[in-house]
Amino acid sequence: MQEIVALSRDHDRSRFDCGVPELNAFLKATARQHIEKGISRTFVLTDQERPAVISGYFTLTLCEVRVDHLPAEYAKKYPQHGLPAVRLAKLAVSKKHQGRGFGSLLLTEAIHRTVLIAEQAGLIGLFVDAKNKQAQSFYEYFGFIPLSNQTLQLFLPFATLEKLNKK
Repeated sequence: MQEIVALSRDHDRSRFDCGVPELNAFLKATARQHIEKGISRTFVLTDQERPAVISGYFTLTLCEVRVDHLPAEYAKKYPQHGLPAVRLAKLAVSKKHQGRGFGSLLLTEAIHRTVLIAEQAGLIGLFVDAKNKQAQSFYEYFGFIPLSNQTLQLFLPFATLEKLNKK
């Protein structure tokens, strides 16, 4: 049975390979440092029978966005100064586990955790930078909206987060 837990020293980061060197390197060399410094939080998907093996992961961090980066229909709703949000900084599934729906499982958990943050602190939504058009399509399936100035940068409004979290 799969479970998503906070990354710890007990997890074997050295063998993780999603096929994207940048995402592999982040998990192997940077994720724990960012946790220790309070920069971001990384969560890993593991199997309860082999809890050290990482099937996938995602990283969340707080961010501030400018209203002029939002789609027009959302920009008019907010003040001009920096707006609180969460950024899905990384999301990856190991090559061995791709095609099993684990990416959707990880994204669903990231959405749930973002809603929990919103309940405590308030935010306008979840942002992500898609790595390519395929990733962009994946995020758009869940309701992410491309930002007007950059199509690979996407935004999931808070109202959509809430709807997805209730499913």
